[in-house]
Amino acid sequence: MQQGVPISYLWSKDILLSKKMLWLLFITNLLGTVYGYEWYWLQIADTVAEKPLWYVLFVPDSPTASLFFTLSVGYLILDRAKGRGSRSANGILRGFIEAFALITSFKYGIWAVTMIWAGAWLDVPVGWDGWMLTCSHLAMAVEALLYVRWYSYRLTAILLVAGWTLWNDFMDYERGVFPRLPEVLVDNYYANIEAFTIGLSIIGILIALICYGMRRKSQR
Repeated sequence: MQQGVPISYLWSKDILLSKKMLWLLFITNLLGTVYGYEWYWLQIADTVAEKPLWYVLFVPDSPTASLFFTLSVGYLILDRAKGRGSRSANGILRGFIEAFALITSFKYGIWAVTMIWAGAWLDVPVGWDGWMLTCSHLAMAVEALLYVRWYSYRLTAILLVAGWTLWNDFMDYERGVFPRLPEVLVDNYYANIEAFTIGLSIIGILIALICYGMRRKSQR
């Protein structure tokens, strides 16, 4: 009796690094990034009007994460175009982009889904857009974890992204530029949301460190 294709094949190198899959990820994440910046547009405009201009860098969290993941996929597409075993622009910039993509995509993917369903628990309607955002943000976290095995970031990149991520948390909750949430969540669970966000930052950083350590060990 002929055996079927094992389920692990779905996240194998043959599938995930195929030309079709890489371009599908690049296009869908790019479109999601554009949609994300549009979703934040009113908050961006209000921040520019009411706060120092540089605060705006810390407003659009999820679309910035998906932008960096899109760039990391772009590097993989260039690698594939150059041929087997080659890497494009294998340096500090690429490492920073990859570490940023991993840490922030995992963090904000989990964060957004949690906030949507915490609101639902408090009787905030989810709607079709809530389901869409749930699926897309779960995908952000999953795709970052699936592709980390082909990242080549180093410790310096992790430290730089860790600094940015934790500073972003400070800006969000001490300077008030966190993503707009239902009032019932903010009024009753602000401190919990802040602690949860910082916790996700730390977990994302630890994941990046663990994957870096595993890669170093495998190269010995």
